[in-house]
Amino acid sequence: MKKTSLRVAIITSLYAPFLAGVSIAVHQRVRWLLEQGHEVFLIHPEFNDKFPKKVASRAMPGLDELKAFSKFSSYQFPTEPLIFYKSLPQPLSYKHWSDTELLEQFKPDIVVVEEAPQMRGVYSCYLQGYGRPLASEYAKLTGTPTISLFHTDIVSYLKYYLGNQIFSLLRPIIPALVKQSSEVYDVNFFPSRQQLARYQSLNSQRSEYLPYQGIDCQKFHPKNIAHNPIPNDNRPTILFVGRIAAEKSVVDLFDAFPLIAAKIPNVHLVIVGGGPQEEEIRHRAKKFASDVTVWGESYGNELLGWYAQADIFVNPSVTENFCTTTNEALASGTPVVAVKATSTVEQISPGVNGFLAEPNNPADFADKVVSILQNPTLKAEMSRQARNLIMEYDWPVCMQKFEDKLYEIVGRT
Repeated sequence: MKKTSLRVAIITSLYAPFLAGVSIAVHQRVRWLLEQGHEVFLIHPEFNDKFPKKVASRAMPGLDELKAFSKFSSYQFPTEPLIFYKSLPQPLSYKHWSDTELLEQFKPDIVVVEEAPQMRGVYSCYLQGYGRPLASEYAKLTGTPTISLFHTDIVSYLKYYLGNQIFSLLRPIIPALVKQSSEVYDVNFFPSRQQLARYQSLNSQRSEYLPYQGIDCQKFHPKNIAHNPIPNDNRPTILFVGRIAAEKSVVDLFDAFPLIAAKIPNVHLVIVGGGPQEEEIRHRAKKFASDVTVWGESYGNELLGWYAQADIFVNPSVTENFCTTTNEALASGTPVVAVKATSTVEQISPGVNGFLAEPNNPADFADKVVSILQNPTLKAEMSRQARNLIMEYDWPVCMQKFEDKLYEIVGRT
């Protein structure tokens, strides 16, 4: 029996052309819901001339792809650049726009808030940020169910950007802040069991595990080895893809790389991405000449080629929340060496599809990389297992579970 289509409002902190895992996931989620016949109203940040010009030139799928669906509509809320990262937006205060008025016009069956802390203004310490929980006022007026999707380990991010001293002052009130931000939603979904447990220990309310954060396993595939970004370069390649920012710990790769290079002749480290630390990373890379390539941002077949061509994908961050790029590498048949973190322990099965290294231990990280590169049989088996283990996170599989939850929650009201 065909289910009745839903009217789904999605409010997101990030969307094209702002490049982040959230942006890509939101686009795929909206598209999938539209393909199932649901009506979707996307409320997303505007791009204006206050942001770096290079942001607008990104070759990302966005509104143009969604406008072909008759049941799609959207609204761009006014923004300012984040105070510490000018390539990402923060929503202006509710004095400048009203989520309640927008929702009253659309009359959704359910409201999905992606990355609620940033939408509220936490990332900017409420400076110019929106200020109040999104959709909460509308929910009180109408009884419409609202859910929050957890994307970022905001507590760890605050520690990175505020520093240990200021963070230690905030630590006693964090459980109260987590409780306050989560209790306004009917359900707060976490894509990682480990992150769920951590935030429940910090007093997160009405929180559940739901593997909603998938990837397109048909797009990210070993066959993309045919797309070679650097033809005729046959060096063993270690790849990082992601935002070059403090919380991603990209600088830590420069501590491990000399230890790897001492044992693996002609090894090549490729860093793909951009961000606030990009210039620092480029400066550090000069020390290693052509052995380290800072490629910049990459899209389309070129990016797919990097994933499939790489011998090992590396993730040095301890703040990841079910990292999308790690899953994209695994789907491409590339083993992963990552630092032990609350989400990587769910993505990496040590000795099967990669290894987990101890945090802040470049020697251990290097040893894990070397052990794969020196053992072709192990690497080949890890490559095979990498794709097998990631198929449960194929996008249609995850989105079917997400859609089922939407029906379940709407059915309760």
